[in-house]
Amino acid sequence: MLEDVKLIDLPKILDERGNLSFFETNNHLPFDIKRTYWIYDVPGGETRGGHSYNTNEEFVIALSGSFDIILTDGFEVKTFSLNRSYYGLYIPSGIWRHMGNFSTNSVAFVAASTDYDPSDYERDYAAFINKR
Repeated sequence: MLEDVKLIDLPKILDERGNLSFFETNNHLPFDIKRTYWIYDVPGGETRGGHSYNTNEEFVIALSGSFDIILTDGFEVKTFSLNRSYYGLYIPSGIWRHMGNFSTNSVAFVAASTDYDPSDYERDYAAFINKR
């Protein structure tokens, strides 16, 4: 399952006045965007996440600063360090994730394939492993 996780390079329009990057549904992302959210002001040493989704897929970009995303499918663990705004990480459903090592003033932007649904979360790691 971790083989389906991938870094996606985004278009970069370079300009001396400042650069621009973007992404589009069904062009750069393998899903329709239903929700976006961002994580910011994470205190030093804190982690975010600690769950998987049953159906939701996500695309995560470091809009500012840097952070790590640690993923597991229950068999293998991979860490991705995000620190540029012109690429992001696609995470399919069924992957446990947590985020850490946030730099000062970092902003994680997330595009999601579903509307918010608390029942889509698996927050119990033992239950996640037992589904494997």
